Amino acid sequence: MKEFKLDSKQKQQFEKYYEFLVQENQKFNLTSITEKNEVYIKHFYDSLKLTEALDFSKIEKLLDIGSGAGFPGVPVKIMYPNLQLYIIETTMKKTRFLAELIELLELENVEIINGRAEEVIVNYREFFPVVTARAVANLPMLLELCLPYAEAGGFFLAMKGSAYLEELERAENALKLLDSEVIGEIKYQLPDNYGDRVILKIRKNKPTKEMYPRKFAVIKKRHL
Repeated sequence: MKEFKLDSKQKQQFEKYYEFLVQENQKFNLTSITEKNEVYIKHFYDSLKLTEALDFSKIEKLLDIGSGAGFPGVPVKIMYPNLQLYIIETTMKKTRFLAELIELLELENVEIINGRAEEVIVNYREFFPVVTARAVANLPMLLELCLPYAEAGGFFLAMKGSAYLEELERAENALKLLDSEVIGEIKYQLPDNYGDRVILKIRKNKPTKEMYPRKFAVIKKRHL
């Protein structure tokens, strides 16, 4: 975490985050990773690498879809307190956890939306300069769920593991239909040999057609 130059308040917030995550994880399953060093690397460090894809000091709003226990949105918000963070999470227990976490960390300008991405889109279409998702679904599905939220000229930052190339190949048609393109691949290795990761920097070039996203069952059955 040293490379991110966190101040003492931010370090305390991450410490509180870790303690609360482990505490609440005993009640319901938020993460299979609970050992402190592993949480810091696989969740916190990994989330903060998102800030290397764009200059977040110049970004007003970030949408995190399928955030789960808050990754990557909440760590990015800790690092950039002025950022307006929106989180879409389908699971009610995780939504409650996130609400309590935001209060505990005293973070302002965070909106937590309980619902499915393909349903709550009505209020947020073309609304965000940056949208992200981590460990939610395969890339062709993600593109259809996430890109409608991004404004034309905005970005979708897809956080993926080392086997991303196969997903990228399968996503070629979706990228084309959704008027978007991969303009960068930020590859990095997690400390302590915890694996390789990549952030796909995808730019949306035109507004998304109203027909997208389709219903989730349809997307799952036949991706673009």
